[in-house]
Parts: sequence; C-alpha cells; structure tokens
Amino acid sequence: MKEHLATRRALGLFDFSFMSLCEIAGSGALAFLERLQTRSIAPLEPGRIVYTLLLRDDGSVFIDATLWRHADGKWWLFTGRRSDVACVAARAAGFDVRIRDRSGEFAVLALQGPSSGRALAHLIGEPPVRGLRYFHFLETHLGGMLSHVGRLGFSGELGYEIVLPASEAAAARKETLGLGAVECSFEAADSLRIESGYVLFDREIDGRANAGELGLERLVSAPRARYPLSRRLVGLEIANRTASPLLPLARATSECDSPLLGRRIGLGFANTQDPVGSTVRLADGRLARIARLPFYDPGRRLPRAAPF
Repeated sequence: MKEHLATRRALGLFDFSFMSLCEIAGSGALAFLERLQTRSIAPLEPGRIVYTLLLRDDGSVFIDATLWRHADGKWWLFTGRRSDVACVAARAAGFDVRIRDRSGEFAVLALQGPSSGRALAHLIGEPPVRGLRYFHFLETHLGGMLSHVGRLGFSGELGYEIVLPASEAAAARKETLGLGAVECSFEAADSLRIESGYVLFDREIDGRANAGELGLERLVSAPRARYPLSRRLVGLEIANRTASPLLPLARATSECDSPLLGRRIGLGFANTQDPVGSTVRLADGRLARIARLPFYDPGRRLPRAAPF
C-alpha cells in the first residue's frame, strides 16, 4: 500500500530489467515489423514509441509490446518475457533482417508518479524533460554512458522509463532514491495497472483472447480479421460474499485490494450482453459487479499531463 500510494501521490521507482529487448535492423526491418505486429509503423519518425500487439495465426494475441524507432534504422522491441526473442527470430525467415537479443545488457528503471518529471529533470536537465512528449524517447547520458529515456505511464500516472547500461543501474537507482523516490515492487505495479485498466501478459493476455475481446482494436491498424466477441474485458468490483448460482458467470484474471478505492477490484472477462452495473458470479462463487474501465482517471489524462 505504501508503494502504491507513493506512486499515486509523488514518485515510485520500479526495476523492469527483467524485460526482453530484441533489436531489429537491416534493409528488411520495416517490412518484417509490419508483418510481425499490428500497427502501421512506416510513418513513424525516429524517437517515437508505439504500443502494439503480436498475434498468432488465429488472430489471438500472443503478447503486447512497445516498439521504439531509432534514427540509425534499428528498432527496439520490448516485451515482458525473455523467451519472446526466440519467437520473434523464428518469424524472420525470408526477411533481410538482423535480430539481436540485447536482454540483460541494459537496466530498465521506471519513474512513475506526479513528481517523476521533476525527478528526471534532476538527472538529465529540465529542457529535455519539457520537450519529451508521451510515447516518445530521447538519447541522453547518465553517468557518462549513453542512455535512452521514454515517456510511458503503465501506472496510469505521468511516467518515464530509463534504459541504461546495466553497469550504471545501481548508481542511477541510488541517485533517484536520493530524490525522494520510493522503491516499489511488482505487486505495486500490478495494483496500479489494475486500477488503471491495463492488461498484462499471462493474465488478460491469456493465449486465447483476441484484440476485440481485450478492448484493444485500436492497436490493429489494418482490418486483418473480424474479431468474434463471445466475451469482453471488464472491470470487476468483487464482494466478499457468495453469489446466486443463477447469475451469469464471469472470470477474474487479475485482482487486488485497491489502496486508492478501498475495495477489492479486478479485471476479467464477462459475456458481451452483461452491461456495466450488472452482477455476476465468479468461478469460485463470489459475487461481483461489472464496472466501467478504467477505475482510476477515466479520461486517462494523467500520463499525458505536463511534466512539472
């Protein structure tokens, strides 16, 4: 709770160095990436980041990812599993691309919360922070080493991700904690993203859900397929009592005791005909009410807020 509320009110520091980093380059990189993921990326300028999906042949979502376009023709693809790099490489047959697994070379430190812009300005200076727009990144130097800073807000707050050489991570962490950041666990990251209605691999992205069921149709640039909607992602307000067996069934995929809202909430899947406000029965028999997403910051304005 302390970590969660510190992020909502001031500044949380998260270590996401477990993520995979796949570097893709070569004359066929753009063509390969247009085939690999769901966004139209040809118009992207260097310094842009897109949130995207990788699909299976049947249209189900394999994993979500962020894709960073560099000025020298290379691309960085970040996902949450190291094993994804091999899956990406396996799809590259027939394309003139070079794929390099750079997972572990870099640390990924995330600054999240209303004070994250001010903290970052202490590290890299105020002008670059003022100029960094949402879903953009810049190159800078930390500890004399080339690093990259992307403006991303997985927590539902103003936020940044610093990608720096792994050898510099300890010094950067120490300096950031000295600015008043609270070091946060993955449990806090989980409850923050549930409040903000964001999906997670191996939870909502369960190997069967398609982009429509996840509410992520906007990430599919071309109408590659029609998405059958037998279920849809919903918010759940979960009660500590037994539901009637006559209620429609829903499945909870993520849950937390929300420190901000003071009640048990979750994400999950319900039938498409069950509206917001209706009651449902979870698989373990508990009662829940379908809630509108996101629970926090309905307009999702905070990640786009001014940095100071």
